[in-house]
Amino acid sequence: MSVTISSEVLTQLIAAADASPDAEICGLLFGATGSIEAAEACANVAANPARAFEIDPKALFAAHRRGRGGAMAVIGHYHSHPSNSPIPSPRDAAQALGDGAIWVILGGGLARAWRSVEVGEFVEEAIDPIG
Repeated sequence: MSVTISSEVLTQLIAAADASPDAEICGLLFGATGSIEAAEACANVAANPARAFEIDPKALFAAHRRGRGGAMAVIGHYHSHPSNSPIPSPRDAAQALGDGAIWVILGGGLARAWRSVEVGEFVEEAIDPIG
């Protein structure tokens, strides 16, 4: 399977990750099944942002409220691995809910997409840039 994303959004995510070599960046992804239409940066409120990410709960709840009100739905999130490759870490797997959410992980100038298919398990989705 694959997920589409605009080339512009993908470039912005990779640039933001590259600009933060000492801390993980994170944010929300919006769109529909198989299509990332927008991304929104969020504060990383993790206790140790150099080694983990936690999306600001206020931003997450606000995005879900907007989606229920007719705005684009939250379909997943993104975060970076400043000193690693863009593959799910054991910490990522421990947070995966098996809810079908898309996880875009950024690192080393690359982006890879993963779908949370089972608790603690991911399947890679090819990224299909458009535009």
